Amino acid sequence: MSGPTQEEMSFRELLGKALGQTDPLPPSDLHLLSGMMPEESRIFMEWWSLASVERRQQLLQSLVELAESNFEMDFGAVFKHCLDDEDEEVRRTAVEGLWEDESPSLVQPLVKMLLEDPSVVVREAAAISLGRFAYLAEMGELDAQRSATISEALSTVVHNSREYLGVRRRTIESIAHMSVDNLRQIIDAAYGDENRLMRISALFAMGRSADIFWRGTVISELSNDDPGFRSEAARACGELMARAAVPVLSRLVEDRDEEVQRAAIWALGQIGGEQAREILFTCCESDDDLIRESSEEALAEWEIGTTSLDMLTCELDDDLMMPEEGFDWDLEA
Repeated sequence: MSGPTQEEMSFRELLGKALGQTDPLPPSDLHLLSGMMPEESRIFMEWWSLASVERRQQLLQSLVELAESNFEMDFGAVFKHCLDDEDEEVRRTAVEGLWEDESPSLVQPLVKMLLEDPSVVVREAAAISLGRFAYLAEMGELDAQRSATISEALSTVVHNSREYLGVRRRTIESIAHMSVDNLRQIIDAAYGDENRLMRISALFAMGRSADIFWRGTVISELSNDDPGFRSEAARACGELMARAAVPVLSRLVEDRDEEVQRAAIWALGQIGGEQAREILFTCCESDDDLIRESSEEALAEWEIGTTSLDMLTCELDDDLMMPEEGFDWDLEA
């Protein structure tokens, strides 16, 4: 029977350093955990159970940060393995690390965590993560069974008055992507809640819903004394393409709160039109770095969207000009 290969030895040495020591590992070492092959995953699982809770927490957080700074890194195998970890912070971080993963196979584990995990922070993370799958379901990119599973799970939590407020409000934000029959009632109830964070989540959900019914509400909240409400209302105006909000958004560009400024500039880029475009061009000349850089990003995104729309229009025009199969061009016949 042959012994371990050189690659396996190097991988085992890395795991010994990663899980057996206390000092942070340099990114150059952590790269070896990216894109693990099946045999490497098996070895990793053996070693993972031997590491202390503190070391597992530290290592996983390092992987999340590395993945965010380098999109070529793929630690999905690590994060998926850690969804069943005994430590709640490790499970929460694992969910966070999978924030870009749209694999349908993740739906069931996330639903189970949302409905059954004993930790509030894990259930809240699962509620947030299910938002992207709710969107995929609404876009028809998930099968009917998984889509129904997501809708049922989110609805169950939304209507569970005994659930922790943080979990419920994140669930409302996620279900806002879906065309459920009582979505307006869900959002309206959240908007009327006495809790400040729940009402802010309601504004977030209004924008996500893409329901122009909420345009008047989000525009009115642009004048709220609370910057949390102003920033969320501004983003919702952008998502709802609320052109009537442009004059108010133009004033919020110079709001005393930076998050409100960013949200207002982003919204102007989403809404588009000549007035919004002129405001953003003016902002690009600002001495304020935040205003200038945010405006440049908004304009760049707006131009990309406009170019894509123009290309689509050209393709449609070309299709309209193409003759149907079998069409007789002899007009004199």
